[in-house]
Amino acid sequence: MRTVRALLVSILIILVAFVAFSYLSGNALWRYPRAGQPSTVGTSGKVDVNVARERGAEVGEKVARAAEKVKETAAEAALTSKIKAKMVLDDYVKARAIDVTTNDTTVTVSGTVRSVSEHDRALRLARETAGVTQVIDRLTVETK
Repeated sequence: MRTVRALLVSILIILVAFVAFSYLSGNALWRYPRAGQPSTVGTSGKVDVNVARERGAEVGEKVARAAEKVKETAAEAALTSKIKAKMVLDDYVKARAIDVTTNDTTVTVSGTVRSVSEHDRALRLARETAGVTQVIDRLTVETK
């Protein structure tokens, strides 16, 4: 449930960022033309097809980039969730003390563990997860 919620929040944030960026950069489709800019609708009411095609192509590119970013973010969130779920279900790993972050297929495991065996187990769980190509170890072993 948390993964779905995180995915939906990520999509919402990306959508808001996309709208804000297009508004602030002056490329918003809902704005009226500025002074000195050609209008897409002439006095005869005809639409300039070339301008409409250019704007359509621009919007299509932005949507494609946003969709790719959402896809990438969802894949990273899924990978992180898989690893954390493995750690939560494991009897030897204290998952609350371990943070997992994912960048593409590289996973960074950080936090404090109680023993060397817990350290090794946490890293093994991350490495054995499908889709992980590299694990960066930032775990520290607690000294008593």
